[in-house]
Amino acid sequence: MTCRLLLVDDHSLIRAGVRALVSDIPGYCVAGEADDGNQLLEHVRNLAPDIVLLDISMRSTSGLDALTQLRASGSTCKVLILSMHTDPDLIMRALESGAHGYLLKDTSATELEQALCALRNGERYLSPAIAHTVINQALLHTQHRKQPNRDRHNLTARQLEILRLIVRGKSTREIASGLGLSIKTVETHRSQIMKRLQIHDVAGLVLYAVREKIISLDD
Repeated sequence: MTCRLLLVDDHSLIRAGVRALVSDIPGYCVAGEADDGNQLLEHVRNLAPDIVLLDISMRSTSGLDALTQLRASGSTCKVLILSMHTDPDLIMRALESGAHGYLLKDTSATELEQALCALRNGERYLSPAIAHTVINQALLHTQHRKQPNRDRHNLTARQLEILRLIVRGKSTREIASGLGLSIKTVETHRSQIMKRLQIHDVAGLVLYAVREKIISLDD
């Protein structure tokens, strides 16, 4: 089935650019557009989109206010923030308000497709460029927690090393090159990590690594 998208951004050129990118991704279509957060609820009711691509800074009603209203309405559609902002507090507010992903506007077509596929499959997505920002911000709120037992999930030293690199936004190819491993070996480790932790997306790995203090502010 085709995944229906709703674009909400007050810049027509941005909407046109995203619409053009989506047209080249099989299995997705833009079902509608809005240029103001006030129109979000009405468009969601009328168009029943699967995913909303939502800007944060808009006239009249901000994207975060619109997102809060959307969640209060009981809607279960997925929301992918598409923004130029990299402010840690703003990113965390978006995620805490119910966004399923956060994508920067200078993203590539490939990353847009990855983000859409992640949300479509029930996962979450963070742009690698802001993953470290989210990690640091979350760590600031969890430093008081007791040091956990890092071995309770039976991750090997190599898997912990690869996990740290994954949550820092490194690609499989970059990890393989940096550790002197084959891409296939890194993919195998990544699959085993997710299976053992029962986590199936990078955003989940980030939150796990923060909660379990597998990473630190100095990483």
